[in-house]
Formats: sequence, structure tokens, C-alpha cells
Amino acid sequence: MSPTPNVSLSNYTTMRLGGIADYLAEIHSNQELVEALHWARKRNLPVLMIGGGSNIYWQDDGFRGLVLVNKILGYKDHIETDGSHTLTIGAGELWDSVVARSVAAGLTGIEALSLIPGTAGGTPIQNVGAYGQRISRVLVSLEAFDTQTDTFVTIPESNCAFSYRESRFKSTDRGRFFITTITLRLHSGNPAPPYYAAVDDYLEKHGITTPLTPAVLREIVIAIRNSKLPDPATAANNGSFFANPVVSADKAKRLEAEFPGIPCWPGDNGMYKIPAAWLIEQVGLKGFHDAETGMATWDKHALVLVNEHAKSTADLLHFKQKIVSAVEEKYHITLVQEPELLP
Repeated sequence: MSPTPNVSLSNYTTMRLGGIADYLAEIHSNQELVEALHWARKRNLPVLMIGGGSNIYWQDDGFRGLVLVNKILGYKDHIETDGSHTLTIGAGELWDSVVARSVAAGLTGIEALSLIPGTAGGTPIQNVGAYGQRISRVLVSLEAFDTQTDTFVTIPESNCAFSYRESRFKSTDRGRFFITTITLRLHSGNPAPPYYAAVDDYLEKHGITTPLTPAVLREIVIAIRNSKLPDPATAANNGSFFANPVVSADKAKRLEAEFPGIPCWPGDNGMYKIPAAWLIEQVGLKGFHDAETGMATWDKHALVLVNEHAKSTADLLHFKQKIVSAVEEKYHITLVQEPELLP
């Protein structure tokens, strides 16, 4: 294992901004991970591990340590006695390829998570969810290297502290665990209604009345996403930059009284979600191109922040604050970003 020195981190985020890492190395196995950590420890260097870079962006100062790029592959499908399928997946596998393979096998549970960029290992960190499905609902456990105990551990779903767009790996234990594999439980058969509103709208618009298979739902989700989200390969972005705000029932009632027509829908634990894209559009910032920062919001989806010609992460942060401030001023709601700013 021989890390490369002085690597531009702008090449390791789909936002294409960031400073220089002192060292960077790709990791293809658990053994290589252990070797890399020992190498860094001997030099008293901090370590970060990333996947595809779709849900992170970097400080302009870069990283004075070792960045590991997770390339651990693997896909094993074990059929249980009850007919369910247990998939053990390397954390470095491209997530959409995992979804495609599960759908090809006729399995349901993650087909609505199609076309989400990044790697499999990143999905539990963010508790990835879309179109009515969520990784926490199918995750059995994950394997990770625990930097506190210097051992590989297996963490069951019940110990991941999952909530909306949240997990212990993103909050209380940020940076402690390096995820190497995830284990999912999926089932043969078709996704059961009721479907997500955008999917129902698509079915109605296209006159589809037959029961959905995993393959058809995947096709629908891909079509929906392609119609409103830019390809990170052609437009530098992190996907949805803000999470949908979650408010109490009382606050939801006050907002509905003050702003008739504001969309609210029930979430977990008696809370309500308000679409962040709607809030941004209402303050006039959908499809906004900011000459000052070189940033923009996507004209088809206000949640997507696009780097058109920004020169630094500072430009992105300044543009982000313009949006946050505008929404706060009108709705007294503080938007929270989804991608993680590293280090």
C-alpha cells in the first residue's frame, strides 16, 4: 500500500470543489484497510474514508492526513429458509449496480432507490431513502472497522440509530467506523402499494394499471429522476443539497394557517415533513444563477445546487447561506444540508 501524495480533492467529490489532501490511497480489501491505518498511525496522520464522493464536499484547506477511497467489492446472494434473500455487499460497490442486480433477480426492497449515485457503504450513513423506500428498512447489519477498538465489528440495524436522513455514523460516531460490507434482506415479488405520490402521478400520466414489478418500478424511478435531476458527470452537484424540514404537528398547523397551501405530510413519530424544494421555489430561488458565486439552483429541481463556475468551496457556502437565509426570513424554517462538509 503506497499512498499518493498531494492529491486534489476536487476530483473526489461530484461538486468538484476542495483543496489538497496530503495523501490518498484506494482500498480493495479489509487487509489493505488495516495496512493503511497502520501506515497513517506510524506517521500520526488522521484518516478519512470516502466512497464515490456524491454526498460529500471538501473544505478549501484540504486535508492534512490520509484519504482512503473505498473500493471493496463483493455481492453474495443467500436464499434463506423462508424464501427471503440475504445480500452481502462490498461497501465499495456502486449502489445503482447493486440495485440493478437485485432487480434482475426479481427482488423488491431497494428498486425505488435506483439511480442514487455513490457506493453501497454510504447508504447507511445517510440512511438513504427515496420514493417510499429507505435503506434502514432492509438493512440487516453492516461490518465496519472500529477505530476505538481496532477491530472489525458487526453492527445490527437496531444499533445504527437510524432516523430521517440520519444515523450514528453521521452524528454521534462520525468518523469512528469505516464500513466494509453491508447486509440487506430483500424478498421475491412485487412492491406493494400504496406507492409514492410521484410514482402514482407517473402511473396515471402514462396509463399504467397493471401491478408493478421491481423492474418496472426501477424504470419509473429512473425516468422521474432523469426528468428533473442533472447527471453529476455533466453538471457538478451533490444531488439534493437540503433535507426536507421535519416539524412538530403544532408548527405544521401554524404554518398551514399562515401560508395556506403549504405542503405538509406525516412523517415518523407524529412529526411532519415540508418539502425543501417547495420552500426554495417560493422564495424565488429555483433556477437561480448567481453571478457572485458561480453557483446555481437547477431549473428543474430547486434542491440541487450546481457548481457552474465557482472557484472555491467558500463560494458554495456563501450561496448556500443565501438560500438558508431567504427561507428563514419568510418561513422561520432553517434548512439543513444533506451532503457532508469534510473534514
